[in-house]
Amino acid sequence: MNEKNDKDLADNGNELRDKVRKQIIEELREKYGNGYKEEEVEKIASDILEGYASIKEKALLDYIKNQPAKEIAKMERAKADAASHGILAEKEGEDFFVRFGINFRAQHMLLFSSCIILILTGMPEKFYYTGIASFLIKLIGGMGTVTFIHRIGAVGLIAMFTYHVLIYTPFTRQGRKDFLELLPGPKDIFDVIQMIKYFFGYATEKPKFGRFSYIEKFDYWAVYWGCLVMIGSGFLMWVEVESINMFGKTIVDICKEAHSDEGLLCTLAILIWHFYNVHFNPKVFPMSWVWWNGKISKEDMIEEHPLEYEMIMKDKKHRGKH
Repeated sequence: MNEKNDKDLADNGNELRDKVRKQIIEELREKYGNGYKEEEVEKIASDILEGYASIKEKALLDYIKNQPAKEIAKMERAKADAASHGILAEKEGEDFFVRFGINFRAQHMLLFSSCIILILTGMPEKFYYTGIASFLIKLIGGMGTVTFIHRIGAVGLIAMFTYHVLIYTPFTRQGRKDFLELLPGPKDIFDVIQMIKYFFGYATEKPKFGRFSYIEKFDYWAVYWGCLVMIGSGFLMWVEVESINMFGKTIVDICKEAHSDEGLLCTLAILIWHFYNVHFNPKVFPMSWVWWNGKISKEDMIEEHPLEYEMIMKDKKHRGKH
């Protein structure tokens, strides 16, 4: 087989040399008629073929040199694409799924940091007449300092919500996909009924969830609604005089009540509902680390999001065929 390949390469080389020689003769005839010298033709043909061999060698070396970079780039693209689809990955023998990317996790970190600041400064302001609130206000540095820090938290919340609504959701593929997945549907109602029946022993199986359960959808839309109310009312309170002049004192007073009561509701929802699901639930205690590394184990994926797991496996199998 090798001898045949060598012979084919030699034949191709001779054929190329004959073509080059023939073309040179034709061009010389156009310029000088038949007065060219045979040795000049051979010299020009040799120079062209040497130049061709040199260029071919360099092109091959460049191609081989660039191959690893291309392969790495290809692998990185495949990895990023897989992450955006929640594809199974492996590390140190453990199977896990990429549930949330760094973009979403950064938004969540800014959200909970802002909320902690807002709660720690907002609750003492609301219950300023109680002993513990009065103590905290003095400890922080007085009502003026509390209000100043509260507004820092508000800026963080506004930045996160603005980015999420105006940039992340409409302009990223994962943002659009998650937004549609988070929209409530008839299945969520049936899932709630199925879960209640399961808790009371009238069903043997829990409902099967997709990417987001009805609990996670409730979390998301509660935050969404809370941000609209808190940011809207808080902004009018921040520029109180201008707001009274523009909308009247009654509107501003309503905003104060809405801001105060929604803040208390958010605090209770976070401390009771959200903290139980991501911290105090015996299955995740002391906490679910998805918020930090974005990963979920294969076992948890099958148990908590079986429909998404089936879809990912089906998609992975389909990709393997192509």
